[in-house]
Amino acid sequence: MLLETLSSVILGLALAWTATRRLPHRLPARTLVLSTGVAGALLGAFLTHGAMDSGNLPATLFGATTLSVASLSLLLRPAGRIRGRSATA
Repeated sequence: MLLETLSSVILGLALAWTATRRLPHRLPARTLVLSTGVAGALLGAFLTHGAMDSGNLPATLFGATTLSVASLSLLLRPAGRIRGRSATA
């Protein structure tokens, strides 16, 4: 259990750090991105561990990766201005 937790924290930090390096203009503050990556990875590992039971490290890390990437994707802002008029204008 401890190995799964440490692995998912490191995985979440690595994914969040990669996102801040590749998309700095589309993400909020770095501390928010790093904490969201770690929290998503821990929640994904917890859910996968609960569903698959212990002893399945690759599946737990896959669940941690999936939820971490999904939570980081929620922080993305649009790349540019939205062109055109709104329906109410």
